[in-house]
Amino acid sequence: MSDSRPSTSGSASRIAGPRPAGRAEVRAVLRLAQPPARRFAAGLAAGVLSAAFAVALLASSAWLITRAAEQPPVMFLSMAVVGVRAFALGRSAFRYLERLASHDAAFRQLADLRVGIFSRILPLSPAGLGGTSRGDLLSRLVRDVDDLQDFPLRVVQPLATAGILVSVSVVGVWLVLPAAGVTLALALLVAGLLATVTSSALSARSERQLAPLRGALAGEVLEVVENLDVLSAFGALDARLATLAAADDRLRRASLRRSLGVGVQGAVLSLFAGLATVAALRVGIPALSGPAGVSGPGFVVVVLVPMAVFEVFGMIPLALGVWRQVRSSAARVATAVPTSVPAEIPAESVTEPADALSTTSVSARPVLELTDVGARWPGSATPAVTGITLRLAPGDRVHLAGPSGAGKTTLAQTLVRFLDYTGSYRLDGVEARTLAPAEVRRRVGLCEQRPWLFDDSIRQNLLFARVTATDDDLEAVLARVGLGEWAAQRGGLDARVGERGALVSGGQAQRIALARALLADFPVLIVDEPTANVDEAQGDMLVRDILVTAAEDGRAVLLISHTPVPDDLITARVVVPGPAG
Repeated sequence: MSDSRPSTSGSASRIAGPRPAGRAEVRAVLRLAQPPARRFAAGLAAGVLSAAFAVALLASSAWLITRAAEQPPVMFLSMAVVGVRAFALGRSAFRYLERLASHDAAFRQLADLRVGIFSRILPLSPAGLGGTSRGDLLSRLVRDVDDLQDFPLRVVQPLATAGILVSVSVVGVWLVLPAAGVTLALALLVAGLLATVTSSALSARSERQLAPLRGALAGEVLEVVENLDVLSAFGALDARLATLAAADDRLRRASLRRSLGVGVQGAVLSLFAGLATVAALRVGIPALSGPAGVSGPGFVVVVLVPMAVFEVFGMIPLALGVWRQVRSSAARVATAVPTSVPAEIPAESVTEPADALSTTSVSARPVLELTDVGARWPGSATPAVTGITLRLAPGDRVHLAGPSGAGKTTLAQTLVRFLDYTGSYRLDGVEARTLAPAEVRRRVGLCEQRPWLFDDSIRQNLLFARVTATDDDLEAVLARVGLGEWAAQRGGLDARVGERGALVSGGQAQRIALARALLADFPVLIVDEPTANVDEAQGDMLVRDILVTAAEDGRAVLLISHTPVPDDLITARVVVPGPAG
């Protein structure tokens, strides 16, 4: 047997890292990012009208100036004058409405997206997230999720707007002068292909790497900040800062390569906008004196409109570049929150009633029985623990012993249903897998090897175990775990414990965790390696206090520890062998 519990240190993880996301999973994330049609339509319509008014403004202005040079009666110009004013005002107004409507839809959907992402990640936590470092996971759930708002704003809407406007503009130019319409269509087609190919060759790889590189940099920053004291003490800070600088340099180079691609893409579009204008001049000048002649104002319109059309058309290659970034972010989110829960994580569906634990099927002080129980971590090919058989009745104090790596922590995670199991795990004869994991955790509590303490007061670190507890209740439970005098000396319940308990010792952190468990009144309490972060003398005292205090009121206690425990403190001992080989 071996303990394959994942580490959060990235490369030190003993299970496989995040697997590549499948297309279906990426599409599922993108669907969460795209606002529904009823929200999206208003912004799209305003965007199309704003772009259309921009093209119409240039066309009507060119027509008006050219027609005015012919000195016709003013009445022939009045409609064009009104049109120029209307298009100028309408372009800005619709641009404002487009920003307002589209961003409102995207931000509303972003809220729904976050809820959807977290609702999918909850079943995986904590056991299913071990393959990703905390810094990278934070980047995925914050920066990459934020990047997904670009999908409707900078991919879908620009592509739809540009596609509609370009089609309408080409048809409009063709109606004035068919040859000019054909040359404009050809210039747009060639420019689009060349700009896309050039941009892809120069920056596609960088655009796909930006999100992973940001995640790697975030992970390095978090590692340095969290371990600054250790790195400084061992003289390893400079080397780690060099690693951090290298990660930052990789991100900077990728950003520069992406900017190069965008710049070259803009140059290609500008070049072909000029070529389209030259082509319009080439076919338009003979048409001025041809049998089907085009008027002077019409000639100016077909020559100048390509400039405005190319400005709108430029959104398409840019949107394709953003698409590569968005897809990369969506893939990273999908690997962190897959559409299906791994088989090693318990499903929330149950075959028993949801309140089965509150009925006579399981008593208020249940008997916990394990028969040949085994478990493994998600992504691991081999079991982390196998063959565990024990019985834990009310009042029992059982010591589960074994060397490091024997699978003891894996068993602790299994008993609170963070991991699924093989064999039989029963509470008062009811198989645990037929009960909702949350219902099991109402009866079976866990004090972890490294208990999590919030960067808040002692009061707030206790209250979440029982929100109705009074200050007298909190002070009483602190006294029960041997922290009453310590808390008073620190300033009482308002004393802060620091980030992740930085202001308390390992033993004090374990006692605060025990106090939380007593407040929650778990009938069965699993205590995992409480002496891992304390010295031997303090460890012996802590174990004694835990077993004596936690076993009060008929509570069953399973103490998981590789260190010896006196026989007078326990009712039974179970030994698991170490890992093979």
